[in-house]
Amino acid sequence: MSTSDQYIYQSGFGNHFSSEALPGALPVGQNTPQVCPYGLYAEQLSGTAFTVARSSNQRTWFYRIRPSVMHRPFEPYNNESHMVGTFDTRTTEPTPTQIRWLPFDIPNTEHVDFIDGLHTIGGAGDAALKSGLAVHIYAATASMNKRAFSSSDGDFLIVPQQGRLDITTEFGPLIVAPNEIAVIQRGMRFSVALPDGPSRGYMLEVFESHFELPDLGPIGANGLANPRDFKTPTAKYEHTNDEWHIVNKYQGELFVAAQDHSPYDVVAWHGNYAPYKYDLANFAVINS
Repeated sequence: MSTSDQYIYQSGFGNHFSSEALPGALPVGQNTPQVCPYGLYAEQLSGTAFTVARSSNQRTWFYRIRPSVMHRPFEPYNNESHMVGTFDTRTTEPTPTQIRWLPFDIPNTEHVDFIDGLHTIGGAGDAALKSGLAVHIYAATASMNKRAFSSSDGDFLIVPQQGRLDITTEFGPLIVAPNEIAVIQRGMRFSVALPDGPSRGYMLEVFESHFELPDLGPIGANGLANPRDFKTPTAKYEHTNDEWHIVNKYQGELFVAAQDHSPYDVVAWHGNYAPYKYDLANFAVINS
């Protein structure tokens, strides 16, 4: 398995980032001019309520070729789903037994992508109430083809166990290898390709708030996960008119909508609500 990563990233955790794939695509001094550069459309993706304190506010401005609402209505996803959003006696089987498991089997079919390879194995709370979490595994044999995925329920923390993931997002692409983790937050569309073939891993979904770095306390000013080791993608876009399907996870259920253009048409963006990855080899147990 290769460990090469050809993409360019921005460094930091929770920073206000700016990125543009074309020079001058980011408006200067304003977020929503009457006419955006290159005739782009301005959209805001909010990660928090817009009235929260400035220190807690998370949002990003996109400048894209077509509005993201240009799609047909969402309909229930026809393929069988193995995901759970409400954890109670109606949807799960509680047991006091200590449980552990061997690595999950890779599907024996050639056409199981990241979405269809998702299975929920545990959790607590209720996605509709924005309370609790879910633990999923993915086992896939094929790259996602003209399909994008997003969750309206929570933030995904993806942990590859076998095979790298080449993840395309509206913010740009990132490669995530075993011993790295990636966070794709609520409302962000992404597609997963498998450069190393069949792949497997884990995914944590938190329904409330967002991931934060813990305080260091008596450790001091440095140590654990240092903010500068987190990597956020840089803008990269595509302008196509082909058929795409957007799969959305909402209250634990999957829905799909068709559209006639790529969802990855963001030419520029700025904000502090963005996906990121982290190499666990950079974790400093005490100090550094």
